[in-house]
Amino acid sequence: MLEVRDLRVHYGTVEAVKGVSFHLDAGEMISLIGANGAGKSTILRALTGLVQPSAGTITFEHISLVGLSPHQIIRMGLGHVPEGRRLFPKMTVLENLKMGAYLQRSKVDVAATLERIYEHFPILKERGQQRAGSLSGGEQQMLATARALMNRPRLLMLDEPSIGLSPIMTAEIGKIVQQINAMGVSVILVEQNAMLALTIAQRSYVLETGHIVMQGKAQDLLQDEGVKKAYLGL
Repeated sequence: MLEVRDLRVHYGTVEAVKGVSFHLDAGEMISLIGANGAGKSTILRALTGLVQPSAGTITFEHISLVGLSPHQIIRMGLGHVPEGRRLFPKMTVLENLKMGAYLQRSKVDVAATLERIYEHFPILKERGQQRAGSLSGGEQQMLATARALMNRPRLLMLDEPSIGLSPIMTAEIGKIVQQINAMGVSVILVEQNAMLALTIAQRSYVLETGHIVMQGKAQDLLQDEGVKKAYLGL
């Protein structure tokens, strides 16, 4: 479904991503874990056209994404939930959700998608007329995720969805991501919370300073002594 080969991204003279390669199969969930500054968020930004690679290839269902604009990439079926949620705080929950469907032309389809969203996020229906900025951190993360789902993506990319959340809400977000994946949506999960990422993903890649230093089945990495010491605090 997605193939990234020898991806390199520069910010000026600084190389943030240094020859990263990975793949994602249809219906799969993978995670990218690593410390702050490892290049995880930059990789997602490159996948969605927010930054352009200085080298390498990115193909989604055999079509190159390099050089495409973000709206072209989103139209192809990729969804991005950025770090920090990036909601429209003064707009209502419902208005934020409808912004996620701006590429959808059929009002009937938008209404049907909205009903499915409410089935997975009933709290958002209750909060429909409430300003997004007044929601709790966990509710804001649900809204950011739901907004991305309004465009019916085949691939959903989540950047640090657990950041700033309590352990209970982190677990709840993890369950929601698993439910989304179970619906057939492929997922790339970027997380500093390695325990969460390795618990719910099928495969994982460990990044350090722009390089992939380890990869494999998430359950295998969860048992790796090096990963335990460096990322799990065990």
